[in-house]
Amino acid sequence: MIRVKRDWIIPPIRVLENSKQIPEDLVQIKSDKIFTGEVIYKLEGPGVDQKPKNLFEIDDKTGMIRSKQPLDREKYNSFTLKAFALSPSGERLENPTTIEIVVLDQNDNRPAFSQSQFIGTVSEFSVPGTSVMSVSATDADDIMTENAALSYAIIDQESVPAGAVTKTMFGINNQTGAIYTRDVGLDREVVKSFKLKLQVADMGGMGLTSQGVAIIHVSDINNNAPQFDPTMYSMTGVENRKDYEIGRVNVTDRDDRGTGNWEAKYVISDGDPHNHFAISTDPASNQGVVTVVKPLDYEAQHEYTLILTVTNLSPLSNKAPNNPVSSATVLVTVVNENEAPHFREDPIQIVVIESVDPGTVLKTNIAYDPDYSELRYEISRDPERWLDINRDTGDISVKKAFNIRSPHVRNNIYNAVVKVTDAGGVSATATLSITLKETNDFPPQLFPLSGTVCRNARQMNSGLVLTAVDADLPPHAEPFTFQLLNDLSVNWTIIQVNDTHAVLQPLRDLEPAEYAVMVLVFDSGSPVLDALTQVNVTVCLCDSGGLCKSEAVPIFGSSVGISFIALSIIIVSITLLLLLLFLAVALTSCGRRHHIKKGKGLLVGESEDDIRDNVFNYDEQGGGEEDENAFNIDLLWNPNDTPPTAESFCPVSGIPRGKQPLRKDTPHYLPSPTYPRRPPADPTDIEDYINDGLEAADHDPNVPPYDTALIYDYEGEGSLAGSLSSIASGSSDGDQDYDYLNDWGPRFKKLANMYDPR
Repeated sequence: MIRVKRDWIIPPIRVLENSKQIPEDLVQIKSDKIFTGEVIYKLEGPGVDQKPKNLFEIDDKTGMIRSKQPLDREKYNSFTLKAFALSPSGERLENPTTIEIVVLDQNDNRPAFSQSQFIGTVSEFSVPGTSVMSVSATDADDIMTENAALSYAIIDQESVPAGAVTKTMFGINNQTGAIYTRDVGLDREVVKSFKLKLQVADMGGMGLTSQGVAIIHVSDINNNAPQFDPTMYSMTGVENRKDYEIGRVNVTDRDDRGTGNWEAKYVISDGDPHNHFAISTDPASNQGVVTVVKPLDYEAQHEYTLILTVTNLSPLSNKAPNNPVSSATVLVTVVNENEAPHFREDPIQIVVIESVDPGTVLKTNIAYDPDYSELRYEISRDPERWLDINRDTGDISVKKAFNIRSPHVRNNIYNAVVKVTDAGGVSATATLSITLKETNDFPPQLFPLSGTVCRNARQMNSGLVLTAVDADLPPHAEPFTFQLLNDLSVNWTIIQVNDTHAVLQPLRDLEPAEYAVMVLVFDSGSPVLDALTQVNVTVCLCDSGGLCKSEAVPIFGSSVGISFIALSIIIVSITLLLLLLFLAVALTSCGRRHHIKKGKGLLVGESEDDIRDNVFNYDEQGGGEEDENAFNIDLLWNPNDTPPTAESFCPVSGIPRGKQPLRKDTPHYLPSPTYPRRPPADPTDIEDYINDGLEAADHDPNVPPYDTALIYDYEGEGSLAGSLSSIASGSSDGDQDYDYLNDWGPRFKKLANMYDPR
């Protein structure tokens, strides 16, 4: 029993966990106010009215504190409670007292490894004492007691493959759990890994225990150099090809596959001075792949002996045997093939003047064959056909003169294509690029050839501006030089303005007239070409604006030439003559159109009546008189019965003409050619008459195409026959004389025989 005093300190109460004495009296408290009246005790705090609840209780009469359940130190290792002394009315009799309860540990928890399986690695050939890995474990008991004092041990060892190593290769620090090597002989080529069975115990190894597993892999070191197997190889390469595989070489390596200790690195150490070959590593098989990276030439070298060496990507360990680097020999045989001919240059450059003579040889020895085969040459493209080539030697010569102004010459360069073929049919082409050098072929041409100059041009600082053009290209054209012939142009001078223009001025005031001035113009070519040209200059009186006044100039001046008035008279006279000729022809034509002649014969009718006939459409079998689906009969009218119109009168005779009816099946708004209207004067001319009409119809845009049936709905005016129908004939067939048909030519003799067999 403890008497409660205000300044007393109650020591902690120690309670053993997992106690089986329930309830268990822990401590009793008592207030000094018990002698003055009734006291009631209360307890508060974790384990009473706070979580975890119902672990402790207090007797409110006696003040005895008891445990109600077994305590677990791993969950709650201590409790802090407050005790109160109260009057029956609930008044505090004293200040609350703090009660500290400490739970004492028992060894009720086994130690446990932190991992179900530990993984570690150790290099092969490691020396004894090499640290491999560390394992760890935990214990839920109080670490300040022996209940949590752990001890580690290796209780079993297995090797992979099984039985590869039987001696104990690893040890463990019993306090720290560090695993280390105990013996020599770790060879990855012999053993791949170890499986260790571990044990941990508390109470310093004497208490509760647990077991675990540690896997230790033996890592590879590069202690095995790669070795060629075999060391001699034969391969074949084809000339004139590149970037292809010709063979593979093999190596063996006992180190771990897929690592840098196993992967091989190949080198061509000898036999390839011009770097025709290369070797690389196949990452899957570790083979060396030999390839041709530069075309081989059988004619230059038909066999190669390559020396190969091999190492690993990772450097060799100092624990590896001290053996020389492995090497292999590869014999490469080059296979000959028919190579295409080679041009000595492509494009073939030729520079020549444009005026080179045909037959001139431009280029020789343009190609060769690596196989020393005979070659045949041809020009496969020559748009202007300027070139020729010797089929056997390939000498290129000029066939026709060059023209630098050809549309196929661009920037003074003419391109052609030359083809060469060897005896095996293998060919090659090259571009022939001919640079044409401009030559001075054309003299400059002066213009204008005539002009007007004011009489006082010298005072007005004006004159006739002259220039020149040259068909040549620079540098054989401008700048031009202008000069006057002193003996013929004493009254004139010429002033150079720039490279292309000059001004022609009189040296003194000349009388208004026509003057002929001889001007000499030079180009800048080599050699220099010139042209002497007569310039007709009209000197006139000018107003203040520099324009010639409208004053008559004498017809003939003191100089050579024709005056403006004379030229005008000539032009007017010619115009009047042409007009009179046109009127005469028109009057003659109009008169002939209205002169009607009557005669006899098959095509001649005596009746002038408007006899109409029905034209039937025989486009189906069975058509005849009863078939009334015919051409419009209104179109077959007599021209003389047509009402006259304003435009149907001849301007001379006044005889009315019939207007041709408009076609209804074709457009009529385009101009049509003139059809022949006059009947032939001579019956033998009927063939020409028909052909003229046919030709006019073929070129008429207002009728169907030439191969369409033409509808001759207007037969012309002045026909001697009123109608082609037999109804309109004034006499029967027996009254006709058909002898005149024999005069029309051999084509009408058969027709004459049909009607008059006599």
